[in-house]
Amino acid sequence: MTNGTPYAAEKGVYILANDIVLDQLIALINSLEQNVSPTLPICVVPYDDNTQQSRQATKAYPQVTWFDDTTILAKWEAFATKIWEAHPTAFSEWRERGVMGVNRMGMHRRFCCFDGPFNQFIYLDADILAMNSFDLIFDSLEEHAFVTYDFQYKDLSHVFNVDAPNLTDVFEQNRLNTEIFCAGLFASHKGAFTDSMLSELLASLQNGDADILYHHGPDQSILNYMVLKSDIDAINLSRTLSPEKRTGCCVTSPHFVEKDNLLFDKGEQLIYLHYIGISSRFFRQVCARKNILFPYRDLFLHYRYLKDSEQPVLIGDPILYNQPILRKAQRVKRAVRQLMTTTQ
Repeated sequence: MTNGTPYAAEKGVYILANDIVLDQLIALINSLEQNVSPTLPICVVPYDDNTQQSRQATKAYPQVTWFDDTTILAKWEAFATKIWEAHPTAFSEWRERGVMGVNRMGMHRRFCCFDGPFNQFIYLDADILAMNSFDLIFDSLEEHAFVTYDFQYKDLSHVFNVDAPNLTDVFEQNRLNTEIFCAGLFASHKGAFTDSMLSELLASLQNGDADILYHHGPDQSILNYMVLKSDIDAINLSRTLSPEKRTGCCVTSPHFVEKDNLLFDKGEQLIYLHYIGISSRFFRQVCARKNILFPYRDLFLHYRYLKDSEQPVLIGDPILYNQPILRKAQRVKRAVRQLMTTTQ
């Protein structure tokens, strides 16, 4: 294995990243080394071309490669583009926000995992820390085509357009209540979606199903549609594990107990922690020594600087990441950027 070319392997992990999430990428890789396996193959899928710093940083990890198959990257970007072209309002609403083309196109590159080098794989967003062995997830792939472990099914509104009149025509309400999942972590097999399957899915979307997609979470909406519509054998461990073995995974859960840089939920060790909803800017600011407070911050810092001699000393009074004054400043900056984009 080289650090530049992925090689075929039975099992491995994919991470979607670029230089914007460099600090989170390093923290995740360190947590995988520490808590899963130091030899588990990791393949980083580039979110975009802004990856020079990340590529340099990951050279220190012999188990890490980069996914640079431009043919496969182009295949899935074209697939996503055709889907959103079939959506009644996505492109017009994105243009109103100053977005040209498909919003967050890089997020759709996670689909490349289905054509990647690993026969069995776990996909991870960069805003995750591995807390335990992945054996439970990989073992589940021996009996199922697609595996998740989250509680997204409790909130349909971030997956499909709940106001779409044809939503329950496409999927029965019971399935919408129980089979929805978060796209931040999933496991599957290489080739789970064949080209013929993708053609059928695209045809259905172009014939009206695209109306149900949630275009503010574009990649997650598409992946849920692909799994539900194709009826592949999918399982969500949060719904099948016994209550005493089931754990949470989301950073918004305040009750996790930390011990030896691991997290426990009612005595059961978490498999992963997902910092969902916390912007990457806050991780960058903390690593630049700004004293931003967010849940399980010190745990993140531990893994980010696991291989460094010391962590950065934070400067200034602590500021909660979700303070109203901070959110207002971010909205102002975003408005200025959009204005600059529209006037260029």
